[in-house]
Order: sequence, then C-alpha cells, then structure tokens
Amino acid sequence: MLIFRPCLLDFYCWQVFFVHQSRVQDVDYDATIKWLYGTQLVGIKLGLDNVARLLKDLSVTSDLVERKIIHVAGTNGKGSVCAFSERILRDVGLKTGLFTSPHLISYLERIQVSGELIPEDRATEILNDIRELIDNWETHPTFFEISLALALRFFCDEDCEIILLETGMGGRFDATNAVNATVSVITSIGLDHQEWLGETIREIAFEKAGIIKPETPLIVADLHPEARDVVGRRALTLGVPYIEAHPLPEEWPLGLKGPHQRENAALAVEAACRVEGDRLTQEGIQQSLSDTSWPGRFEIVGEFLVLDGAHNEASAQALCAAWKETFPKESAQLIFGAAESKDLGGIFRAMLPIISSVTFVPIRSERRLSAAEMTKAFVSAGGDPQKVNSASSLEEALARVEGRQLVAGSLFLVGEAKSILEGGEFEVSLQ
Repeated sequence: MLIFRPCLLDFYCWQVFFVHQSRVQDVDYDATIKWLYGTQLVGIKLGLDNVARLLKDLSVTSDLVERKIIHVAGTNGKGSVCAFSERILRDVGLKTGLFTSPHLISYLERIQVSGELIPEDRATEILNDIRELIDNWETHPTFFEISLALALRFFCDEDCEIILLETGMGGRFDATNAVNATVSVITSIGLDHQEWLGETIREIAFEKAGIIKPETPLIVADLHPEARDVVGRRALTLGVPYIEAHPLPEEWPLGLKGPHQRENAALAVEAACRVEGDRLTQEGIQQSLSDTSWPGRFEIVGEFLVLDGAHNEASAQALCAAWKETFPKESAQLIFGAAESKDLGGIFRAMLPIISSVTFVPIRSERRLSAAEMTKAFVSAGGDPQKVNSASSLEEALARVEGRQLVAGSLFLVGEAKSILEGGEFEVSLQ
C-alpha cells in the first residue's frame, strides 16, 4: 500500500511511504526498531481517531480503566515534572509506568517501568503485534502513536498502578490525549513549535489546554498572563478545579539543578498528592525529590562538562540561571548545534551572559543548521564574532574545546554527547 503523508523533514513536501503488507514473522529487535524508525516518514498527523482505534484494538483502552494516569503538557519542564512525580510514587512502593520523549541514546529510554527500561524482547514482541494489526490499515499510524501504544500495552501487561504520560507536542491533538487522565498538569507555556501550534502565546496555550477534561483536576505552574487567561477559561468552561502548585520550601534539596526545577518539583508534588496523597509523607517526598535524576537536563558529567537540552528561549534562560547558581565565577565554553525553525536569536540572547566562546557543530538530522547560519544568528543577537569557532563533528569539538564545556541546543545533540562519552550506540531519530 502506498500512503502519502507530510514528511517530518519538510512540512511542505510529500513523502511516499511504503507499508509492507506481508505477514510479520519472528523478527529481532534491530529489524523491528528499524521498521519503527521508518514510520517517522509518515510525519505528524493531527487528530485522535487513529490512535484511539489502535489503543482499542490492542485492548489497551479497557485495560487502562482501573489505572491512575498523570498527563503532562507544556513547553518546557514536562520530562522533569514526570521524573519527579515518578520517583515520589515509586518510592512509596507503587509500580509506575513512564512514557517520555525524545530519547537521548536508545529508543528504550522512552518507556520505563519503576525506573527500568522496557526489555528489547518485550518491545520487539509488542511492536510486531502492532505491525500485524495495522498491516492493512488505510491510514497508517504515526511513529509517536505506535510508540504510545507500545508503552501503554507494556504498562498494562506489567500491571502498573500509576502511569505518567508526557505529551509529544501541543496537547489537543497529541496522541496521549486519547487517554483519560486522573490528573492533568500544564507546565510553562512559551514559544516553540510555532509552525504546528501557532505564532502567539495565546494560540499555543489553546493547544496545551486541549488536555483539560471534565472531572479531571488541572494543576498548573505560574503561567504567562495570556496563557493563564486561555487555560483558566478552558478549565472554567469545563468546571474543572484550577490548582496552582504551592512553592516548595527553599531549603528542600532537589536532584535536578536550577531555580526553574523548584517550580517543576512543586507541580510534581501536587500531582503525586492528588493521585496517592494518603501514602505520602513530607519526609518521603523530600527524599524522593533529592534522589531524582533526569539525564540531559543540566547534567554535570565529570569535572568539566555540562549537558543541557535547552532549545528555545525560555529553556535557555533557565539554563543560564542554573549555570550562574552552580558556577557563579565561571563562564561556559559553549558547544552548540540546533535544528531549523528554532528561535536562535532568543536562545543566544539568553545565553550570552555566561558564554566566553562558542563552537558550532552539526546535529545528526536532515534539519540541522549550518555553522554559517548559526554564526549569523549569534552575531545578530549581539554575540562577538571573535568568540565563534566551528567543528565538523561533536566528537571533534569535545576533544578540542578546553575549559568548562556546555553542550546545548538540542536533546539530540546531548544524546550524541552521552553516547560518545559512554561508548553506546546513538540511535538517530527525527522525533
């Protein structure tokens, strides 16, 4: 069957995607994951009908009825909120399922049960079941829809008591919104993915507010006034409690660095208390927050390297604040790579106060920006052209740049850095 879908590599091009129709035999993990990555050419498709059908046919919809679900949307901080909440709930003996994206090194990172990655054999088994199921579908599910279905089927099979779902993008038409949540969480709302979600804060907030459902409490951060207006009106229309997370005591230590993580942790605590408050104690929550880790978010590796996936202005501002708090007397030797459509001007303006030099590198993506394009944006943002260097690869930059290094601009770049440092095989992904 030939299916035409918008290609993720270029929204305006059309990509021919060939769906193999022969019956799937026993296939190993490598072949299965190759097939899954191939579905990224289906692109991004709006609407929930296809994923709802997929979850129903996999018997996921019925199996989710008795499970508690925390659904998290927002521009920045989604993964950190999920990580904090998951650790709190896991530490009181609950079996947790965590679905996040993107991965840093391996696809399996996206799907975890009580802190353990989904095993290759189970991923292979369920993915091949899905592949057979959708073999003759006229509208092929997307990569993200298949990934969500895999995660939820695995969580149900493992009898997870609590499931935490991070939206992929937006909220209203995100595949995760096909699931009925126990609690909805909206983190910060800022400008990102404007080509899909809208050009203004209000438009983006409208998409994020799409996760709000009747009879499901909503927990929110201290939102931008325009975002608060949109989200608040949606909650009021549906008669949903609008709960602003209470700030945490300053003396509580967190496992994730940066002032912004206090707000993320507050959201996580509120969400965890809403689903399992009777099991939680203040002492236990404090310990869990302190023990939480989330790779690639101001992650300090060794003595001189920091990895952070900041890729928009707000996350760059948070990174800058975390740097000043952690290294108040040091500047950063920035190693930076990014994809097209990012607000480089906003990112660089936020980071200029902590940068003493910048080395531009290509990310492993067809949508990567060239060193010349990034240099132009850096200088336009007020950066000193004398501070600019470039390298043909991230590995070259890591070996060449001296001093306190900061790798930022893309989670894919952070993942590549971790694979170089840890010796693992980096799985390139478009989503």
